[in-house]
Amino acid sequence: MERLHRVVGPIATNVHVLADPRTREAIAIDTATPCLAWIADELATRDWTLKLIVSTHGHWDHIGDNAAVAEHTGADIAVHPLDRERLTDPQPLWAPFEIVPSIPAIELAEGGEIRFGDIRLTVLHTPGHTEGSVCLLGRDDGLLYSGDTLFAGGWGRVDLPGGDPAAMVGSLGRLTELEDAIQVLPGHGGTTTIGRERAWLELVRDGERLFA
Repeated sequence: MERLHRVVGPIATNVHVLADPRTREAIAIDTATPCLAWIADELATRDWTLKLIVSTHGHWDHIGDNAAVAEHTGADIAVHPLDRERLTDPQPLWAPFEIVPSIPAIELAEGGEIRFGDIRLTVLHTPGHTEGSVCLLGRDDGLLYSGDTLFAGGWGRVDLPGGDPAAMVGSLGRLTELEDAIQVLPGHGGTTTIGRERAWLELVRDGERLFA
């Protein structure tokens, strides 16, 4: 699997493109504004075909270019059904530009698998930041695309629309079941590993609450 990454937009969102070098099929994760030009250039340069746009959740800083990228590439959009309306009827808070509605064609479900060529990503439903937040686990490559569920040293806000502290506790506790070596690629900020975050993740799990 080949991987590309770019930080875009006013809240420095991590946008990822993954591709199978044999089939030249690619997927994009969290197509924030403005990423269309970058994605289009990279696809053309590498002769990749974008097949799927995955939204880890429906907040504006992760979905802003969904419609534009889908129109340009013909790729389907995938999101958990509990966040579908955040894409079809975006109600962005504090967004500095218009967020164009986008229409998901694929529902992400707990335990489901995204497969294109050698790309294998398992969907983990991890509510807390929003009702339909998901993480994407690539076991073969030792990667976790954690959206805004898990950051290096912290978790996604639970005081925004869709946030739920109790649900976040459960989701973070669930991530302690993963191997220490799993590399975590969050929706914002730098990469980390489950092992580096384990100590505080277990405090959250065992204490059954988020801490200050």
